[in-house]
Amino acid sequence: MNISQRYAETEVSGMNQIELESRALIKTASSLNYIKENWEQKRGDLNEALDKNRRLWTVIAGAMSDDTSPQPPEMRKNILSLAMFVFKRTLEIIANPKPQSLDILININMNIARGLLGNSDGQEDVPSL
Repeated sequence: MNISQRYAETEVSGMNQIELESRALIKTASSLNYIKENWEQKRGDLNEALDKNRRLWTVIAGAMSDDTSPQPPEMRKNILSLAMFVFKRTLEIIANPKPQSLDILININMNIARGLLGNSDGQEDVPSL
């Protein structure tokens, strides 16, 4: 294992659950944005990036489906609806891939990440893409 891998593992192990979730959303948004910005060269990576995003949203949806979740029922319902939208949009993108169609998934992930970190007022602790 090289030094950068050890640093990354140490950094992640020191994060709380909210930071980890936010980081995962940012990472998938960044991957989708990179593909969008480099469409001609990176289009072949689209399905893998969409699959990672779908898997992340599957975990989020699973957590919101759990009755022991600490979030209020209305919030859980809203996040589940958003997850269903993400799944539907993902299938539409797979069927008809266009770089601009990735914008909505990128924006959803970044906005949820900001919300998780308490930055819904737009103050940037979350990197902009």
